[in-house]
Amino acid sequence: MKVVVLGGGPGGYVAAIRAAQLGAEVTLIEKKALGGTCLNVGCIPTKVLLHTTELYTALKRESAEIGLEVPQIAVDWKRLQKRKDKMIRINAGGIDALLKKNKVTKIIGTGRFTGVHELEVSKEDGSLQTVVFDRAIVATGSEPSRVPIPGTELSAVITSDEALSLPEVPDSLCIIGGGVIGCEFASIYSSLGCKVTIIEMLPELIAVMDRDIVHCLRKEFAAAGVDVHTETRVERIEQTPKGLSITAVAPSGPITIEAEKVLLSIGRRPKTSGLGLEILGVSTKKGAIEVDRNMRTAVPSIYAIGDCIGGVMLAHVASAEGVVAAEHIMGEPSPVDFRTVPSCVYTRPELASVGLTEDEARNQGRDVKTGIFPLQANGKSMIMGETNGLVKYVTDARTGEILGLHIAGPRATDMIAQGALALRLEATLDEIETTVHAHPTVSEALLEAALAVNHRAIHSH
Repeated sequence: MKVVVLGGGPGGYVAAIRAAQLGAEVTLIEKKALGGTCLNVGCIPTKVLLHTTELYTALKRESAEIGLEVPQIAVDWKRLQKRKDKMIRINAGGIDALLKKNKVTKIIGTGRFTGVHELEVSKEDGSLQTVVFDRAIVATGSEPSRVPIPGTELSAVITSDEALSLPEVPDSLCIIGGGVIGCEFASIYSSLGCKVTIIEMLPELIAVMDRDIVHCLRKEFAAAGVDVHTETRVERIEQTPKGLSITAVAPSGPITIEAEKVLLSIGRRPKTSGLGLEILGVSTKKGAIEVDRNMRTAVPSIYAIGDCIGGVMLAHVASAEGVVAAEHIMGEPSPVDFRTVPSCVYTRPELASVGLTEDEARNQGRDVKTGIFPLQANGKSMIMGETNGLVKYVTDARTGEILGLHIAGPRATDMIAQGALALRLEATLDEIETTVHAHPTVSEALLEAALAVNHRAIHSH
């Protein structure tokens, strides 16, 4: 079986390796750099910056309290940028080594389909190479969305790609869009002394997450001096002698915000143009490739995964879909259980969620019970100086089945895996409550929140 994978991001390279493990002859075509958006301008570089700024913020706030004398702590932005680039290189090298280990042929170039079993690759040197395949997996990812707001063409209006590599920290930054990406950059730049303002059209930041954990983030933003305007629509951006002027309409009326730079953070869109999909008869909807539960398109020889199919645009979802596509091609179908997909936000505090929020469960007509345990009562969180957070379960009131888990606080993005596993196993409160959790750990709060559903938390006042 000859399999070609178009795109070397977290979906594409995982699909390539899994198909090779199952005996396929695999060719991976990557336009630019292995790792895709996630490694090069997304997950990894943002977390490098967030890790440093989190340490910096903690030392500034708590050094005296925890017994450290740090008289002149400062962030060296240029050295931080070098570390970010180093992490990208190391991870890209690791992916390359994995491809070689699994005997995946790599071609650097731009692929375009010329038939249902053939594509043409344009290489950097201008040469063309024809690749013949039995099955193809499209994993071309996404790109930052643009909005038709007057002024977005100005040079000081940037996307998340540019925000990772600015030559210096701006004095002020207005972020249009209060989703995951916007809030993470707000955490980064506000920690570095930049005056940050967020403008969000919806009633709340990160609207897909449970309101109780988002409240913890709002509390931190307020303490950090981040101005947040929700239910606010941007009308135009104008150049001024001092920078940029953003005119918006808030519930209270028109407002004007001055900033050195504007970050457009209104989401991402599938990157599927120029692939020749229309020649094949592959169906798309608003640029997103349509697939079935096995990641197969309307053309039997063509599969698609990751951001290019729309839906949940997360690296770990792309990887899971890559495995599904590869295994289906090789005769071992294993569809993704999307109920178990966690969402993570690497702000301070971290936010993590899996399953239904309380509002979603109630809107479905479910009879639910919730349990919340605040991290102010968790010993490990107190030691770490990070008590702004909570753990919340959403459960079925009759059976006790876990419907959702929502966490704000330190290690939230690591602990959410317990919730994903609980959903996958259709676990109940009793199974959480009878599992011994180590002490002292932040994860003890998972047990206490489960007990809190029926008002039995031990350490809750």
